[in-house]
Amino acid sequence: MIARKLTDLIGIGPFMELPVSNPDARLFLKLEKYNPGGSMKDRMSVSMVDRAERLGHLHPGGTIVESSSGNTGIGLATVAAERGYRFIAVVDHHAARDKLLTIQAMGGELHFVSGTYAENEVAVVERQSTAAKIARELPNAVFMQQSDNPGNPVGYYPLADDIHKQFGESLKLYVSCAGTGGSITGVGSRLKALNPTTQIVAVEPEGSIIFGGPGHSYYQSGTGTPPGDTIGEVMDFRVVDVGLTVSDQHAFGTCRFIGRRTGLLIGGSTGGALFRALEIVHNGNFSGVTVCNVCDGGEKYLHTIFNDEWLQQRGLLDGSVLLQLEKWIPHHPVEHAHEQAFAETV
Repeated sequence: MIARKLTDLIGIGPFMELPVSNPDARLFLKLEKYNPGGSMKDRMSVSMVDRAERLGHLHPGGTIVESSSGNTGIGLATVAAERGYRFIAVVDHHAARDKLLTIQAMGGELHFVSGTYAENEVAVVERQSTAAKIARELPNAVFMQQSDNPGNPVGYYPLADDIHKQFGESLKLYVSCAGTGGSITGVGSRLKALNPTTQIVAVEPEGSIIFGGPGHSYYQSGTGTPPGDTIGEVMDFRVVDVGLTVSDQHAFGTCRFIGRRTGLLIGGSTGGALFRALEIVHNGNFSGVTVCNVCDGGEKYLHTIFNDEWLQQRGLLDGSVLLQLEKWIPHHPVEHAHEQAFAETV
């Protein structure tokens, strides 16, 4: 295709099969990292801006304001550049450096929140209150408030349609990370409408409070709900069949293993979701098709989760994770018991 604008390229990311040791299971990755802004958040960004324009909240020459750990900021900066809006991203120290530089490269402005926070502590409450204040004080400005914005989950319906078009009734399991809850709600509700038997698994970092676990700080970026924050209105728990947590060590170890085994660089939240997906696929007598969403790429985290020294200093290296992944992911694809039958149904 020949695109007329960058956002026309949203949704072109392919599927990639990841070989697994269970011969009765198929695991596919939906490569949302190949959206123009490098993440699935491009989908939500366009949807929220479309909604603001449609409702008359955002007018030509206006300002978009949003609290972001980086990927949403990149998505909104892209839309703002295309449509002539000013964009202000309210960020904290937890955001990856390359994400922030990308926002600035597209003309977005960064507003860092004040306060003293631990390195692995997300200042999301301060970010949101600051973003709301900036939007109130600026003329013709809109605070997108992604965690409560109905345009958030709606933006992910086309992703669910892509998955269903590819796998149809063969899809047994969809696994992805949960942050604001918009993507897991949007994709999950749409997949269940198309095929009620599909199971939805949401994965959050250990320390996130979405599914009621004890809250504490964590290093995974752009995912989960940290203690002190409120779970977003867009999160629909009725869509989720299983909610799981994953440690930083398991998430980052998976990222590093996948990069060295396949050449595919994935972000930390995806690493966590993929670890749990692999665990389910190899647990008991599982059979069928699983899709795990690659929410963003690892290229934005080269200075952190792909840096040995950074991990060692924080006690985040765990050799047992790599040993487990070696058992789950063979060097060469295994022969599947139902390969022909699967090919005929997809």
